[in-house]
Amino acid sequence: MNIIKRFQKSKRIILLIITAVIQILVFVGLIQWFSHYIAVFYGFNILVSLVAVISILNNKSKSAYKMAWIIPIMLFPIFGVLFYLSFGGNKTGRQVRKKMQSIMQQTAEALRPADGCLELIQKQDDDAGNQSRYLQEYSYYPPYKNTVTEYHAGGEDKFARLKEELKKAEHFIFLEYFIIEEGYMWNSILEILKEKAAKGVDVRVIYDDMGCLKTLPYRYDKRLERMGIKCGIFHPVTLLLSARMNNRDHRKIAVIDGQTGFVGGINLADEYINEVDKYGHWKDASLIIKGQAVWSLTVMFLSMWDYIKGIKEDMEFYHTYSQSGEENENGATPKEGFVQPFGDSPLDDEPVGEAVYLNIINKAKKYVYITTPYLIIDDGILNALCLAAKGGVDVRIITPYHADKWYVHAVSRSYYHTLVASGVKIYEYVPGFIHSKTFAVDDEYGVVGTINMDYRSLYLHFECGVWMYRCQCILDIKRDFENIMKVCKEITTEELKKMPWPKVLGISILRVFAPLM
Repeated sequence: MNIIKRFQKSKRIILLIITAVIQILVFVGLIQWFSHYIAVFYGFNILVSLVAVISILNNKSKSAYKMAWIIPIMLFPIFGVLFYLSFGGNKTGRQVRKKMQSIMQQTAEALRPADGCLELIQKQDDDAGNQSRYLQEYSYYPPYKNTVTEYHAGGEDKFARLKEELKKAEHFIFLEYFIIEEGYMWNSILEILKEKAAKGVDVRVIYDDMGCLKTLPYRYDKRLERMGIKCGIFHPVTLLLSARMNNRDHRKIAVIDGQTGFVGGINLADEYINEVDKYGHWKDASLIIKGQAVWSLTVMFLSMWDYIKGIKEDMEFYHTYSQSGEENENGATPKEGFVQPFGDSPLDDEPVGEAVYLNIINKAKKYVYITTPYLIIDDGILNALCLAAKGGVDVRIITPYHADKWYVHAVSRSYYHTLVASGVKIYEYVPGFIHSKTFAVDDEYGVVGTINMDYRSLYLHFECGVWMYRCQCILDIKRDFENIMKVCKEITTEELKKMPWPKVLGISILRVFAPLM
């Protein structure tokens, strides 16, 4: 049975590869045909390349991204232009953007800011208030004060808690994940979902088709529908090459009855709970929230559901289930601090995830502790990290020692020299692969979410996270970071100087094309 399942999954991938090769061969054939008219063809080629370069230079992309495309276009004009037109950034059609704008408007209307919450943050600290105000105005997600946060430093803990909370569901269960894979973790969750759906609970699942290309059978959504589980597939992979495939749903969200929410880096696959060994020990993180802020995650899921299904639901119906929490007397600062879930869309031209990271780094006074599986950053974040360290802030970053993608890991290491020379301390997680995306800053700020420090997460994918101010769990994130450091290897200047020059050259070349990875 397992062999049959693997064959079914591989069959679709093989078909996609074959059709992609056919499309490329057709294009090559057209080039050969046009070569008979060499003068006209050459002039047309130069004109198209020039137009492409001018278009790239004048768009809103980062300079590193522009350079990564200009070089192949100039070196290989025809193929460079072809791939730019097919995969060059975020060229989603007007109709899709219009559809998303409508849904974002619906989101803004559903997310009514909590009375006085933003003002209370501003009153305590202008820097915190400004960060929170940015998120409320540009991602539409407001801050909340009556919300409890619970940090989990591994997939095993998240898995146990998720099953526990799913079993309590009485009204609805919303799951939105980049990767779902058949195995112990997903099969255990699926049994609960089937049981709840049979009892009338509104169970819905969203998964990204590209993320699940190798992990789920083709038309798996139909199988779930037969179980009574509603299912939506984000941007189904098609046989035609398309820039639309650049935009993926990288979120990992679970919402139960509007009262409990899960976010973080953990997908629903066995490596995330170390049931299988892919790259050594898999280290990840998850945040559970209970209270008013769960409403933002509910709206986030429903917005994506409406986008996929092309419908417009009455979100207010689900608001009635949300837990209101208890107001503190006299508007005092809640013990649990302020919690602000946020979403990031590549279709609104506002890099919310990057802004959150830059704000939190720039405002740090004592320390910045970061975990990230990928460290492929632009000059803005690179300079912010270096300036913070040069100014006396204790900046530390933990990345994997064992790579899931060797070329991405090589590019991540290309930033080490500049960062270490500026005083940033870099550590690699020796036991295996660290996949968590967390920030802890000054015991005051924290972020847990899905946003990697790379171009795809920051500019091309749908992402989510939770910004926290003066929450108790920020200290838990800090403690987890300190515990991780005990099994890490620190990267020193001496070690970087010993790197062979051919390797340095290879990494330098790869770094030019880092934004395309």
